[in-house]
Amino acid sequence: MPKCRIFGIDDGLKQVVANGLYMKLYIGESISVAVIKFVEEAGRELPAKAHDHGEEASLQVSGGCSIFEVRPGEADVERVMNAGSAVIIPAGLSHYGVNRFEPAGISMRLNVVTPPRAEYGSGDETPYYPLADREGAR
Repeated sequence: MPKCRIFGIDDGLKQVVANGLYMKLYIGESISVAVIKFVEEAGRELPAKAHDHGEEASLQVSGGCSIFEVRPGEADVERVMNAGSAVIIPAGLSHYGVNRFEPAGISMRLNVVTPPRAEYGSGDETPYYPLADREGAR
């Protein structure tokens, strides 16, 4: 029988990069949900690799970020998000982000993607994040 899954935004995150990036994932039948928390101590210098996937809705919970749309042959287009801002990124649009940190040194987002991101794997594994210098980054 199907059931609801309730979770705390900032509870139970898994370390991806020590003192820099923490995540947790929930994978449903037709969506994936990721909580992504950057910590300023080591997270300021974690560049993201441009990537694309299914349609994404993203809510900036704390801090801020700039989402850059990658347009071949043109300059990247910047979309600024502050705490409380949300964005919908169309499926297949290559993009990457740059964080801005609140005074407490945190930048956190909640991302929902459909269909589920295949590279996320199960919620039991160390979460995948498309870091530019990460081996196997997609």
